[in-house]
Amino acid sequence: MERTERDFYARDKEDQEAFLSQTWCNNCMEADLGMVEPVEFEQEGVIFIEGKCAKCGEPVTTEIADDSTDGEWDDE
Repeated sequence: MERTERDFYARDKEDQEAFLSQTWCNNCMEADLGMVEPVEFEQEGVIFIEGKCAKCGEPVTTEIADDSTDGEWDDE
């Protein structure tokens, strides 16, 4: 599984803010606590943003869905 680094800050400010605020922390068990220190990467054709929970500092990862799959999940 090759991981290709991407430039999170190449995204427009509105997208950056949305991705950093719309999070889920498995440690806090809460949504939308925020993310700090984001790192964007692609793995097996899927784009992720990984950082730390703004509340507790534990790792959080967000998978970015593209427009063609937005709202469609394999498990449904």
